[in-house]
Amino acid sequence: MMPGQPIFILKEGSKRESGKNAMQNNINAAKAIADAVKTTLGPRGMDKMLVDSLGDIVITNDGVTILKEMDIDHPAAKMMVEVSKTQDQEVGDGTTTAAVLAGELLRKAEDLLNQNVHPTVIASGYRMAAEKAKEILNGISMPIKDDEKLLLKIANTALNSKSASTSKSKLGDISVKAVLQVKQERDGKVIVDMDDIQLVKKQGGAIDDTQLIHGIIVDKERVHPGMPTFVNNAKIALLNFALEIKKPEFDTSIRIEDPQAIGRFKKQEENILREMVEKIKASGANVVLTQKGIDDLAMHFLAKDGIYAARRVKKSDMDKLSKAIGGNIITNLDDLTPQDLGYAERVEEIKIGEDHLTFVTGCKNPKAVSILIRGGTEHVVDEIERSIVDSLHVVAAALEDGKIVPGGGAAATEIALRLREYSATVGGREQLAIEKFAEAMEIIPRTLSENAGLDAIGILIALKKEHTDGKKYYGVNVFTGKPADMVELGVIEPIRVGRQAINSATDAAVMILRIDDVIATKSSGGGMPKTPGGPQGGSSGED
Repeated sequence: MMPGQPIFILKEGSKRESGKNAMQNNINAAKAIADAVKTTLGPRGMDKMLVDSLGDIVITNDGVTILKEMDIDHPAAKMMVEVSKTQDQEVGDGTTTAAVLAGELLRKAEDLLNQNVHPTVIASGYRMAAEKAKEILNGISMPIKDDEKLLLKIANTALNSKSASTSKSKLGDISVKAVLQVKQERDGKVIVDMDDIQLVKKQGGAIDDTQLIHGIIVDKERVHPGMPTFVNNAKIALLNFALEIKKPEFDTSIRIEDPQAIGRFKKQEENILREMVEKIKASGANVVLTQKGIDDLAMHFLAKDGIYAARRVKKSDMDKLSKAIGGNIITNLDDLTPQDLGYAERVEEIKIGEDHLTFVTGCKNPKAVSILIRGGTEHVVDEIERSIVDSLHVVAAALEDGKIVPGGGAAATEIALRLREYSATVGGREQLAIEKFAEAMEIIPRTLSENAGLDAIGILIALKKEHTDGKKYYGVNVFTGKPADMVELGVIEPIRVGRQAINSATDAAVMILRIDDVIATKSSGGGMPKTPGGPQGGSSGED
C-alpha cells in the first residue's frame, strides 16, 4: 500500500459528520421540532392542519398527533417525536409540554457548548437538575381522593387547551363519571384500565350531543327484521360460537341413493338449529350476542321466539359487554345457564346517520362504559375524541397517583426558582448546567404568555416575584394577563404530567447531547436530509 493512500471503510455514498458539526445539526433538528408545536401550547394555542400524501386532512393542536402525522426523516428529530409518544403513553396529556421542554433544554445546552463546557458535564448537570426538579414537584403537590369537583377541574384543565374547550363542562363531566365508573381497587391501589371505556364516533349533531352510556354500544344491527327493535329488562347471552351447523374438519362425501334422504338430512339440520335456539330460550335469554355467525334458519327461530340477536360482534366489544352486564362469555351451548346471563334495562337498535347500532344500556354498576362522540364534521369528531382521551387519562392518572400540582406554568416557575437556589450549593461546572435547566423550565410560562399575545418578559418577572414571596401556586392567567393562584382558578393537573415531561425531555436532551458522530448509509433519496437552521444532517441510517 502506498503511503498516504486513504482507507475506505464505509460503503460508497455513505456520509459522516463528526464533532461540533454533527452536534449542532442534531440540536437544530430538535429545536425545529419544538418550534413546530410550540404555538399549540395552552388555552390560547393555535391548531395545525396536516395534509398527508393521499390528501387526508388532520386538524389538531395535540402535540403527539402533530408529530406523528409529520413525515419526519432526521434521526434526532425522530427522537423528539419519541418524547411526545412516551408522554402520550404514560400520561395521555402534556405531549406538547414535553417536546417544547426538550427543545429548550437543547437550546440552553447550546449556549454552554459555545462556552466550551463539555457535553458530558452538561448531561451530568441536567440529570442532577431533573432529580431535584421532581423532588420540588413532589413538594408542591397536593393529595386528592374521589372528589368529583376536583376531578372535574383536572379534566377541564386538559380540555381548556383543546378546540372542545367551549363544551368542556359537558365533556369533563362525562370523562370524570366514566373513569369513576370503571376504576377498580387492588391491594389498596386504584387502577383504571382505559380499555374498559369504549369510544364510538358518529358524525352529526353537535358536540353537546356527546353522551355517556352506562353500557356498551355494539356496532351491529339485529340480524332479522322479524326481531323486536328493543327489549326491556334484557337477559343477555354472550356466545363465542356459531349458531350454525358445524362443518367437518376433514373432507367427507355422502352418497345418497334415496331422494327422500335429502329431506331427512335437511330436517335433521333444522332440528339441530331448533334445539340450539330452544337451549337459549330455556336459559331465559331474550337477547343473544355472538362473536360468530348465525344461520338463516336459526335467525328465523330466534325471531319467532321474540329474541333479539346480533352476530359477528368484535371480541373487544364482547369483553366490554361481559364487564358491563355482568355476564359470562359461553363457548359451549350446553354450558349456558341462567347464572351466565347478563342484565341490562334496555337493548335497542338505534339508527345514527346511515348506521344501525345496538345500544345495551341501563346496566347495574357496569365496569365498562361507552362514550358516544358527536360533532358537525368528521374532523371535529376526531378532535373531540383526542380531547376526551386526554381528559380521561389525566383523571385516571390523578386517581392512580393520588397527587395533583398547579398548572398554568406555576409548577415550572417554582421549579426554576428552587433549582437556582440548589445550583448555588453544587460545585463544579455542573452548576452552570443546573442553572440552564432552571432557565429552560421557564419556557412553559413564557410560551403560555406568548401564545396569548401577552408581554412574556413582564409576566415572568411578576411570576418570579410572587414565587419569591412564597406564593408557589401562582401561574399565568392567560385571560387577564396577570399572575394568579392556579389552585383557586381550578387549573390543576396530575403530578404524573410534569414528572414524565421532565423525565422524557431530560432523557432525550442528554441522549442528543452525547452524540458526536453521525454515520448515515446511502438513502433511497440519494443523500442526507436537510434540517431547518443547520447544515445537512444524518438520514435514517444508524448513528
